[in-house]
Amino acid sequence: MQHLLPLNPQGLAAVEPTLAFNTAVSFTTNTNWQSYVGETTMSYLAQMAGLAWHNFTSAAAGIAVAVALARGLTRRSDGKAPGTIGNFWTDVVRSTVYLLFPLSIVFGLFLVSQGVIQNFAPYQKVTTLEGGTQLLAMGPVASQEAIKELGTNGGGFFNANSAHPFENPSPLTNLIEMLLIFMIPAGLTYTFGRMARNQRQGWALFGAMAFLFAAGVASAYWAESAGNPALAGLLVDQSAGNMEGKEVRFGVANSALFATVTTDASCGAVNAMHDSFTPLGGLVPLFNIQLGEVVFGGVGAGLYGMLVMAILAVFIAGLMVGRTPEYLGKKIETREIKLAMLYALVFPLVILAFAAWAVVAPHGLSSLANAGPHGLSEILYAFTSAAGNNGSAFAGLNANTVFYNVALGVTMLIGRFWMIVPALAIAGSLAGKKAEPAGSGTFPTDGPLFSALLVGVVLIVGALTFFPVLSLGPIVEHFLAASGKVF
Repeated sequence: MQHLLPLNPQGLAAVEPTLAFNTAVSFTTNTNWQSYVGETTMSYLAQMAGLAWHNFTSAAAGIAVAVALARGLTRRSDGKAPGTIGNFWTDVVRSTVYLLFPLSIVFGLFLVSQGVIQNFAPYQKVTTLEGGTQLLAMGPVASQEAIKELGTNGGGFFNANSAHPFENPSPLTNLIEMLLIFMIPAGLTYTFGRMARNQRQGWALFGAMAFLFAAGVASAYWAESAGNPALAGLLVDQSAGNMEGKEVRFGVANSALFATVTTDASCGAVNAMHDSFTPLGGLVPLFNIQLGEVVFGGVGAGLYGMLVMAILAVFIAGLMVGRTPEYLGKKIETREIKLAMLYALVFPLVILAFAAWAVVAPHGLSSLANAGPHGLSEILYAFTSAAGNNGSAFAGLNANTVFYNVALGVTMLIGRFWMIVPALAIAGSLAGKKAEPAGSGTFPTDGPLFSALLVGVVLIVGALTFFPVLSLGPIVEHFLAASGKVF
């Protein structure tokens, strides 16, 4: 209905129904996938009241679920009275009013000071240095940009997202935006340590996340700085690395770092086009999401996802030492493991099922720009990003079709809410359990050994699930590109 509402100086038309559905689902689920060009599709009111509003509420909802699971693990009960995991509305209001609003105001003003625009002016026609004309999009960008990064939302005001100079004008804003993406997900591990009355518990989770993040950055930078394998052996200067799809002001290093940060943290903001990365460079952000968005992850979602992985890790440790697994003194039994496995299996099921459908259906292939393994990667990335509530994309796929708008919308709903349900069920199951004191046979969960086990569980679950399809996509594309074949 935006064509009937105010704050639409360009007179933008109503959004097509399936695209409106896809966009509403996208921002409600903290995915912020965009099958549209922001500056030619959305009015200022739609951007603020429709999209930025959900940037706050979806982030607050994620924090509420994370804190609920943390309460289930850390609250002490006598095992008789039912345990409680808090009040959803109280947590959402507190997260919004005490955390998200104040920080967004501070960093929104900072971004304005650095050149990010904030106005309600009509688009400006300007004369270029060459004598031609160009239409510059305007709008209330800084206010949305702050919560976009802080809430790990990722949906850009403009189509180019954080590669656009009105959203990310300088290396300083680039650094601050990356820090904003990680600020709350990383901080919640400290919160968990406080709630557990043992700060080392939080540091163990942080250490596992930090190791996976560092490995991703190193891999992405290595792949992009080595240049395009299809150009190896030719008389082409690749000393600057693979610069296709990257801003010259950021270069390879900042582009690889931003890509890793945004896909580790379920954000989806981009300052370079992931579709233009080398095959192995593009594999890194894709695999980051397929790990379950637990490498810091989304606001709240990263913590509760990693806690589910921690429950699986202590179960495996219990099998190895022949004892009933415990986490923070609470026994992990059949019910919790079934729920944890349901959480772990929903994610690959929806990704692989929808991607398999898309690669054999005419309506799934009709808007694909590339054939072969790269085309498979584009489709796989779309459904991975949707299920992981990330929102970034391989840009060679036009997802603004009836099939993709509906299929990706359903994928986003399943990837958000079908995984929240078992997480909350685990919280409720654990809340009423009596915490037992640690004994001589208790596996410690607050040290480097547990962090290493947690990393192993995360990698094994992700690798066993997705390695076959990754072998058909970016991995085989790398070897074909090295032999001179491109798609």
